[in-house]
Amino acid sequence: MSHFAKVEDGIVTNVIVAEQDFIDSGAVGDPSLWVQTSRNTYGGIHYGPDGLPDGGIQLRKNYAGIGYTYDVNLDAFIPCNFHNGWTLNKETCLWEPPIPYPDPEKLYIWDNENLTWVEEVEG
Repeated sequence: MSHFAKVEDGIVTNVIVAEQDFIDSGAVGDPSLWVQTSRNTYGGIHYGPDGLPDGGIQLRKNYAGIGYTYDVNLDAFIPCNFHNGWTLNKETCLWEPPIPYPDPEKLYIWDNENLTWVEEVEG
């Protein structure tokens, strides 16, 4: 079985598990609207069951999600961008902040208004 994303006007509206023959049969509508995606692909890297890169073939940069954009020119699924100031990395098709995450040992949240990271303090 494979995963397929239904893409309408460049936006993913559904993701299903199906065989290619089922998609091609038209049982779920126009076959040209369905694009194969891989649940093991993130940021242009294929990951194994252990969560580590396994050298497998990545498919369309990221696993599709409802609301994602499908860019035909990049042949990639791009997640929604909810952050001001972030830019799309065309190699990974992921959004990147204008400043790096400060400290991986601490928890930060992105402040959209001030375009900076704010440390999350336990209360």
